[in-house]
Amino acid sequence: MAEKFAVIGLGQFGRAICKKLSAKGTEVIAIDIDEDRVDEIKDHVSYAVQLDSTDKRALESQNISEMDAVIVSIGHNFEGMLLTTVKLLEIGVKRLVARTQGDTQRKILEKMGVTEILSPEEEVGINVAERLMNPSMLMCMPLPDNYEIVEITAPKSVVGRTIKDLGLLSKYRLNLVTLIESSGNVELHIKGVIEDDEIIKENYVLVVFGLTHDVERFIDING
Repeated sequence: MAEKFAVIGLGQFGRAICKKLSAKGTEVIAIDIDEDRVDEIKDHVSYAVQLDSTDKRALESQNISEMDAVIVSIGHNFEGMLLTTVKLLEIGVKRLVARTQGDTQRKILEKMGVTEILSPEEEVGINVAERLMNPSMLMCMPLPDNYEIVEITAPKSVVGRTIKDLGLLSKYRLNLVTLIESSGNVELHIKGVIEDDEIIKENYVLVVFGLTHDVERFIDING
């Protein structure tokens, strides 16, 4: 049986989540108080409905408690987001994911007992800052305790060398997750599990995991 998700708030972020979930074959209910937004997404989801998500009875009318997860992606109405979150907590949904904008909103949600919090603007900002500082870094996923997973364009100094010769773990304390073979800005495919004798090519992207300062050290030395 396909998983069931409800997405409340159909701005750009909410619509993107709806489309991605639907593309993966899940059942998606899209909810917003704005009729135009509901009409815009209805052809991309299982069901789209216009309702006031701060109304507990309205939410219950959609069998919201039966969803595997409910994503609150209301972006510009913080009061509406909070009230919606409160109603969902009262209903006792299985899994609640809420979008926040800024530390203050995050702290309020945490005090309410919400454990899964999204901050897309912050994540985008971090990635932009990292790319400005390190142009060879294509993506950065910050993790707790100063760890991160990053995509790094293969530096010219390592092209033609094998993974074993590069010594990511022994020299830089980095773990290689995989390699991505790319052409310009178009990603072709992931190389999967990498053997030590794999030769690094000019169009490879290295996906590595490690501490932030170790990643920066690798880029500084080889960039």
